[in-house]
Amino acid sequence: MCGGKTGGVDVTQQGNICRSPIAEAVFNHILEEQGLAGWEVDSGAIGSWHVGRGPDRRAVSTMKKHNVHMSHKARQLKKTDFNHYDYIFGMDHENISDIKDMAPKTYTASIELFGSYDPQKELLIRDPYYDDDDAGFEKCYEQCLRCSKGFLDSLAK
Repeated sequence: MCGGKTGGVDVTQQGNICRSPIAEAVFNHILEEQGLAGWEVDSGAIGSWHVGRGPDRRAVSTMKKHNVHMSHKARQLKKTDFNHYDYIFGMDHENISDIKDMAPKTYTASIELFGSYDPQKELLIRDPYYDDDDAGFEKCYEQCLRCSKGFLDSLAK
């Protein structure tokens, strides 16, 4: 999902209403801050149960708190995504396994754990969906911020 100055990134997770839309919004925010144009960033779900819905209200609240624009409707990962995007990121090992199971026989995208770009080495981005408060969404935001910057830094090397 990345090629030189321009690229494409798809961030995938279970329902596409919590972690992955946060990652999408944060990644786009960082691209804008750094003046990097020509990127296509999207997020998708493993399952179809939330397709068409907006992000969880706590995800929206967290993005507003950090002045990060979020415009998203849940969608499911498609086979065409595996050749459209340069990178497909999963949030945890189960996501990675599910993404690989959904992949066509041949594809060009690199499937990676988004947390592998975290300079603090927190590999897994925990799903805050079942939490009673916003704390897990704040942690997800912080991790996605670090991972987005870490990923872009890795391309500059």
